Amino acid sequence: MTFSLAQLLFLSFGVFCLGAAGFLVRKNALSMLICLELMLSAVNISLVAFSRYHQSEGGHILYFLVITVAACESAVGLALILNFFRIKKNIRTDAAVELEG
Repeated sequence: MTFSLAQLLFLSFGVFCLGAAGFLVRKNALSMLICLELMLSAVNISLVAFSRYHQSEGGHILYFLVITVAACESAVGLALILNFFRIKKNIRTDAAVELEG
């Protein structure tokens, strides 16, 4: 089964919009991190779609770069969320304003 470039870009646009809407609406830091991962996945879909359309390997290489950055971002983000939870006993971003020094 093959997909056209327009179909893949529409899928990427939909996933990115879901991630962006979730990031803007949610107050929970963990949910915001998951929505950020959704947005990075949408970028990966478009990179691979354009790479397949132009028949080059550049998009696939960038895909692995974005996956590596996403893994590092998740590790650092989860560490920050765990430390924030240890201090405040919740992970709502409203309580983070009190940490400004």
